Amino acid sequence: MAGRAPNRGLRALFNVHTVAGQVFVFVLGLVLLLVTAGAIALVVQGRRDSMAEARAHTLSVAETFAHAPGTAAALDSRNPTAILQPRAEEVRKLTHVEYIVLAGPQGIRYTHPDPALIGKHIIGPYEEAMAGHSITRTFTGSRGPSVNSIVPVPRPDGSIAGVVSVGITLETVNSVADRSIPLSAGAAVAALAITTGGAALLSRRLSRQTHGLGAAEMTRMYEHHDAVLHAVREGVLIVGADRQLTLANDEARRLLDLPPDAEGRAVTGLGLDPDTAELLVSGRTVTDEVLRAGNRLLAVNLRPTDAHGGPPGTVVTLRDTTELRAVTGQAEIASERLLLLYEAGARIGTTLDVTRTAQELADVAIPGFADAASVDLADPVLRGDEPVTPNGDTLEMRRTAVASVRADHPLYPVGHVVGIVPTRTRAMRVHSDDGDLRSEFTKLGWQHWDAEVAERIREQGFHSIVSVPLHARGTILGMANFWRAGESEPFDDDDVSFAEELAARAAIAVDNARRYTREHALAVTLQRSLLPRALPEQNALEIAHRYLPAYEGVGGDWFDVIPLPGARVALVVGDVVGHGLHAAATMGRLRTSVHNFSSLDPTPDELLGHLDELVARIDREEAGEGGVEIAGATCLYAIYDAVSGNCTVALAGHPAPVMVLPDGAVECPAVPTGLPLGIGGMPFEAAEFHVPEGSRLVLYTDGLVERRGLDIDTGLDLLREALAGRDRTPEETCDDVIAALLHDRPDDDVALLVARTRTLDPEQVAQWAVATDPAAVAGVRKNVAQWLADRGLEEEAFATELILSELVTNAVRYGAAPIGVRLLYDRNLTCEVSDSSSTSPHLRYAATTDEGGRGLFLVAQFAERWGTRYTETGKVIWSEQAVGESEEEDDGPA
Repeated sequence: MAGRAPNRGLRALFNVHTVAGQVFVFVLGLVLLLVTAGAIALVVQGRRDSMAEARAHTLSVAETFAHAPGTAAALDSRNPTAILQPRAEEVRKLTHVEYIVLAGPQGIRYTHPDPALIGKHIIGPYEEAMAGHSITRTFTGSRGPSVNSIVPVPRPDGSIAGVVSVGITLETVNSVADRSIPLSAGAAVAALAITTGGAALLSRRLSRQTHGLGAAEMTRMYEHHDAVLHAVREGVLIVGADRQLTLANDEARRLLDLPPDAEGRAVTGLGLDPDTAELLVSGRTVTDEVLRAGNRLLAVNLRPTDAHGGPPGTVVTLRDTTELRAVTGQAEIASERLLLLYEAGARIGTTLDVTRTAQELADVAIPGFADAASVDLADPVLRGDEPVTPNGDTLEMRRTAVASVRADHPLYPVGHVVGIVPTRTRAMRVHSDDGDLRSEFTKLGWQHWDAEVAERIREQGFHSIVSVPLHARGTILGMANFWRAGESEPFDDDDVSFAEELAARAAIAVDNARRYTREHALAVTLQRSLLPRALPEQNALEIAHRYLPAYEGVGGDWFDVIPLPGARVALVVGDVVGHGLHAAATMGRLRTSVHNFSSLDPTPDELLGHLDELVARIDREEAGEGGVEIAGATCLYAIYDAVSGNCTVALAGHPAPVMVLPDGAVECPAVPTGLPLGIGGMPFEAAEFHVPEGSRLVLYTDGLVERRGLDIDTGLDLLREALAGRDRTPEETCDDVIAALLHDRPDDDVALLVARTRTLDPEQVAQWAVATDPAAVAGVRKNVAQWLADRGLEEEAFATELILSELVTNAVRYGAAPIGVRLLYDRNLTCEVSDSSSTSPHLRYAATTDEGGRGLFLVAQFAERWGTRYTETGKVIWSEQAVGESEEEDDGPA
């Protein structure tokens, strides 16, 4: 029937025996007549207007030419044609007329577009024009039927020197009008199409409303309508889209107790129960939904009325099913169980925390299923391990979650250890009508129950228990226990089945949380093992740090403090993309690489360049092995120089550092932000700025200032507010920043590094310029010996003079000017020799017959460590000596 409906509607549209067909044919004929008449009128009017325009145009051109200066004089000249023919042709082309002809008093042409006609007699009644009158007429001339205007050319004395004749052919005039014919025809066709479409839509709507019926059929249908509608023993309602009652039969009025004037009123104003009214106007499709109306149970069906082209609204049928009350009660219980299972699926397992998941299981069962619930889990499960089920022995389980409708419940509290013999995999229920609870507990496999607790349980009226093992993948993880007390019905077989279904869903969530706990613990352990366990000793910076792992999934954030030669310290903060073991392992590789690269003492931008190549290589290895995780990362590398108080920073997609001055003012140094590591293609840039002594440098990862609900701009504002104000130690600064920005467990890892700057006293630094002469070595040794003696370091003089002698000698022989020497006295004694050469010496074993080659060997023997640092102007050879080691060793036994 549905497939034949469109064809039937189309036939009704063109069938003159239907109301819709008659209306369509009448409207279509009327519109066709009006459109045709309008099109003809437009064409006729267009030609008439074009003719009037042509007459006015030719007359205007003729009068303008006749009264133009020089026209009369040219006609009286000896050769009028030579003067006027060029002018006439020029004006003709400009005004788009067919011809401009000038003639003398005798009617002889002086100008014409066709030179062959010049000198011949003009055609037409020019004598009237010679009498001083302008004439416009239609006639047939040398160029065919034309619109022609003849105007006299007056002399200054008023006499007539000749005439000007200007014409446009009728062909040209009509072509102008004919150009509007396609437009008029198109407009007529468009109007006809639009009105035809409108008539069709109107008729189609009328056809749908009358269902293609004729007048006789509609009358017959209306006569039978009331008889059929009010004879059925089923209530029928029609609710319109405006939520008003459109129709109600007698049975519907009786079942719902509707007022007599119900039709035409809003459903919500009929005095119905709110639930009933809400259902009737909901617009939903409902099948046999049971609805309570007074003391009746009604089966309600709702269907939309516009499903097959009808008007929008809802048709409602009502059937009295009061005798199904008992069945409805069972259906309600089943519905409540299904809703509770649905709720359990939504509420259990919202996190990957074992304890939280167990508590969610207990909470979801109260009070819809039980009066109290408890969850006991094996200790290995709480740690993330799989429990080992003993054969016949007692399995120790720890009370993990408790929920009850009463706050003073007698059940064991959370943390209590409960002994259970796991001899079953199905749920078991017991009833304690006789009051001997301890024997019932034994049936359940529970051990070590306190008699006093059992008595309190009995006193509070607990009489029915269901105990369900929580097992996943063949392993028992724990037990879920449900209790009913007082007037609650004892658990039946359906309740036991429901408890098993509920526990099965919870067991999967608990097992997922257990496995996540294990993986998370392994990742945290791995990550913490890869982070610095203790900060290295140095005097340039006072440092405090914080590291907070993410709540779900360990990330790849790290930080580092690396002492560098020359009273310098490198500060590193980085963040590897992703979470889990892969991110932690990648972080360890990058941290180790930074240590290795820093031993070469490159500038920050050079170090990030090497690190970028390493990350790109890791990415290629991952892609080659089919891995899906990308080892992209961000990094900040800064070098603070305690001698100059300057800090050099380079960024690879990482947030810039924040500097807090001693007076509490907060500044954000401008540092170019490079691309994240692993992208490649662009070099990194470093920025150098001065840091006043006592300032605090704050380095961090993005997890501190950016998370769900907090954009990075707002986070940076909060960070600056937390840092501003009074002077604080780095430890206090870390505490204040964490308290201000992290109120909950972070979604991402957070690394925070705060460093208060110090500078070396000028008395701890000495510098000398050295001439490129081997004899200058002696002067250097003398100056160094005196400087050391002034500071009580006479015992270091011999080794220091020997080291500097070898280093300065190498610089003089193999280096380039200028050559400089610098001594730094901090935790160690540092000797630096700089020159303009980029050639680095190498340590080697000299042969017995070699005269040289032993200098660096001696330096390595007397120095604790030594190395080379390249600068923009050359290189620096440095060595470090421990100061006061012998004294400390001597003082140790005392």
